[in-house]
Amino acid sequence: MKILAIDTATEACSVALNTGSGIVSRFEICPQQHSQRLLPMLDEVLKDAGLVLADLDLLAFGRGPGSFTGVRIATGMIQGLALGSGLKVAGVSTLAAMAQQALTAKPTKTRQTETKQASWVVCATDARMGEVYFAIYKSENGSLEEVVAEQVCPPEIAVAHINDTIVSNEGEAMGEFEPVGTGWQAYPALEALLPEDHEVSIQFPDAVYMLPLAEQRAQEGDVQVASDVKPVYLRDKVTWKKLPGRE
Repeated sequence: MKILAIDTATEACSVALNTGSGIVSRFEICPQQHSQRLLPMLDEVLKDAGLVLADLDLLAFGRGPGSFTGVRIATGMIQGLALGSGLKVAGVSTLAAMAQQALTAKPTKTRQTETKQASWVVCATDARMGEVYFAIYKSENGSLEEVVAEQVCPPEIAVAHINDTIVSNEGEAMGEFEPVGTGWQAYPALEALLPEDHEVSIQFPDAVYMLPLAEQRAQEGDVQVASDVKPVYLRDKVTWKKLPGRE
């Protein structure tokens, strides 16, 4: 399928296009510049591929969780593109996209046993206000499965989920896990689970890794028309810190 995916849910802004014979993409870390960079990046990708919207089969976007403003930017853009083209839209979890990247790139795992078992990816992205956007995924036979549903929670709850899901009662790892997201360095409770000097290489979602997930959504019939496209915030509270003395 020819699929165009966009994402602005975090500090990163990305656009990716599966042309049917290859992938053309752009990825930038550009905090608070998504609204200025997204459209030029989209135009560049289409021009490099030699395609127009009418040539595509599907649109996709990072539907969250992430920054309220960032998620709204991608939602508004994808609705506009869908209305103008008549294409269906697949919303893709930003956490699932990072898990997909971790499993595709096959980075070094932080936990492993002598027996090769399922690969686990633990997503923890800083949600501010002392919380993380969190989920645990498992891959077996190339299929990505959400084991602990995406949620917003304190890092201590995230640690409890990791222990309950991946670590056995004897304290031994049941499999392997790869940490992704910005929450690992942001909160000591999570950072304590990492080996010394371990770098979390995947910090932000990339639209490239939304493409296979979007195609899977399409095959399952889980796509929407423009008017039905909805973002996922996970939290209704406003993510800003109040000044001292303000309520």
